[in-house]
Amino acid sequence: MISAEGSLGGVGKIRERIGVLFELLKFRLASLIAFSGAMGYCLGAKEVETGKLVLFIIASIGITGAANIINQILEKDFDKLMKRTTNRPLPSGRITVDQAIIWAVFLGITSLAIFVLIFNLSTGLISLLSLVLYGFVYTPLKRVGPIAVFVGAFPGAFPPMIGWVAATNHFGLEPGILFAIQFFWQFPHFWAIAWVLDEDYKRAGFKLLPANGLKDVNTTLQIMIYTVFLLPIGWLPYELGMTGINSAFVATVFGVLFLAQTFHLMRTCTDKTAKQLMFGSFIYLPIVQIAFLLDKL
Repeated sequence: MISAEGSLGGVGKIRERIGVLFELLKFRLASLIAFSGAMGYCLGAKEVETGKLVLFIIASIGITGAANIINQILEKDFDKLMKRTTNRPLPSGRITVDQAIIWAVFLGITSLAIFVLIFNLSTGLISLLSLVLYGFVYTPLKRVGPIAVFVGAFPGAFPPMIGWVAATNHFGLEPGILFAIQFFWQFPHFWAIAWVLDEDYKRAGFKLLPANGLKDVNTTLQIMIYTVFLLPIGWLPYELGMTGINSAFVATVFGVLFLAQTFHLMRTCTDKTAKQLMFGSFIYLPIVQIAFLLDKL
């Protein structure tokens, strides 16, 4: 007979293993990206079917998770060098590379099958492109220079466009605008993170800050320029009839506040201010996207 203690121990190991798998796919990050895609889906759909929306979110989390796992497999030796990543599942030895590959393949194939069979081929192809760009192009470029941020901004901005295409099976100006908002947002967002974690990134040989790679006015100028684009682009969904006037005002107000943070960073050039900008980027995008959704509803 199996003792109660042994049974509980087995359950505990299963829970631990599931926890490692969810940690490996970066579930919280993948969920946020899936929300961005769901926003695009809801904006594009004439009528939102709950079942399809749930499947879209599951597939979005899965394909994002697969890309994240590829990133961690390729960077496992570098992750050992950085304080914030040394305890991740792969560098800490809590899961093997082979197991991680199997998990990534399962997530990727399952997600692509959902996109193609439930939605349309275009959705599957863009999602596959996003996976390849993030996992196999952006990841190795991180040790080359800030060009990695530009390349990474494409898969980072695909989710709302993928959502729109999943709902409509149509490319056009509308999904392009949703893409553009998230594309330009990527630069102040990621460079603020790169500024805060610059010392840690350098341990792994990652070169992500723009201009001369220093935490100075030249870098803050680059951050500010990309943030400026958010102001006119944030107004376009209203002009195209995708949303109402209320969300346009919300996008403008939060865009101005976001831009003000970049000017503050330019004036101070401190880690503290960069961290404030980083948190500001975490606030800007979901607030604007929620405003778009509520305005349509």
